[in-house]
Amino acid sequence: MREADLYPPVKAYLEAQGYEVKSEIGACDVVAMRGDEPPVIVELKLTFSLGLVFQAIERQTVSDVVYMAVPVSKDRGWKLRYKDIVRLCKRLGLGLLAVDVAKGTVQAHVDPEDHTPRKNRKRQTRLLREFERRVGDPNTGGTTGTKQMTAYRQDALRCLVRLSVGPCAPAAIKNALGVERAGDILRADHYGWFEKIERGIYGITPKGRLALDDFAEDIKALGL
Repeated sequence: MREADLYPPVKAYLEAQGYEVKSEIGACDVVAMRGDEPPVIVELKLTFSLGLVFQAIERQTVSDVVYMAVPVSKDRGWKLRYKDIVRLCKRLGLGLLAVDVAKGTVQAHVDPEDHTPRKNRKRQTRLLREFERRVGDPNTGGTTGTKQMTAYRQDALRCLVRLSVGPCAPAAIKNALGVERAGDILRADHYGWFEKIERGIYGITPKGRLALDDFAEDIKALGL
């Protein structure tokens, strides 16, 4: 397939909407005009790429109505990235056309328009809470495949240190170390460190004993 193969379906798609369409006008692959409306610019590419996005952004210096046209893809990677691609196009005010060359059809997935994403207040609150609760900066930005030190894990380590001297109730940990969610952490036992000795009393497991050594530096950083 060539980029030129995308042109006939795109031209027919725009002409069906009353546009006069011409190709290779200046640096633009496709330009369409309808009355006194702003020009519609379409950039044709065989794959969606960052280069195509850069090109489309450059075309926005000429017109606010810019589309990127790519062939319909059955690639699994495209399906996985589809929502992200659409979100990117909306955020940049760019349009996205999917061209089925075999059928000669075009589907508009996104139309160009100003878009300011709504903030997810719940996620923002969770982000700020984690930032405020976390002690120090125990992780390295950009790392993957390693266990991250979260505020929750830090609180679990506080519980672990207190229980290492002997079983006790969550209230004792809360009063001694200020871990407000001590009860929830001990009951949930996400890390396998804690065990219920009797009603309302918790101790630590063999795995918890090992964690005291594994997280020795982190525990020291907490001042424990």
